[in-house]
Amino acid sequence: MKKTEKAMPQPVDAAVMPKTGSSLDDLFARAASDSRLIEGAKERSLPPVERWEPDFCGNIDMVIKADGRWHYMGSPISRPAMIRLFSTVLRKDADGRTYLVTPVEKIGISVEDAHFIAVEMNILGEGMTQQLTFRTNLGDVIEVSEKNPLRFALDDDNNGLKPYILVRGRLEALVSRAVTYDLVMLAEEVEMEEGTAMVIYSGGTAFTLPC
Repeated sequence: MKKTEKAMPQPVDAAVMPKTGSSLDDLFARAASDSRLIEGAKERSLPPVERWEPDFCGNIDMVIKADGRWHYMGSPISRPAMIRLFSTVLRKDADGRTYLVTPVEKIGISVEDAHFIAVEMNILGEGMTQQLTFRTNLGDVIEVSEKNPLRFALDDDNNGLKPYILVRGRLEALVSRAVTYDLVMLAEEVEMEEGTAMVIYSGGTAFTLPC
């Protein structure tokens, strides 16, 4: 019997991004241009996506995978600068869905877990005055505090700890497994009204780990 080999997905280049006949065309064109810029060029400021209220224009086959990689139509997007540009117009709405948002349209995409991965942690101070700062896979830098809190969930498959950081709006970063090990080492046992708890301090706030 003749064996049929399954074709492997090929990385996506900006040249094969869709033509929508709308402002997303400009976004894809900017992605094509920006992805060729020399690394280290000055980053653009974040657009005010939370203030934009465009019409919903449907969904596209774009997915942020659980490991932080971005895919379009089943193939990985290969250029980091392109992904960074798309990430600047991400918005998660109250309906729980994530969108690419421009002033005139809103396009739905899929997210398997979190929007970003926290890949690095910096620790300043200790105890109640401790400040934790994280860097994401796309270069966002977040100081954990009441404004940008830590939350903890348990993995449905193995009951392992999954820490998340609020990056902006409703967008979150999942702390990578390697960084999670270092984060958990910072937990301190404290007495609270409900009993003994394990907490991690940052930015003057205590974040409680699940029992």
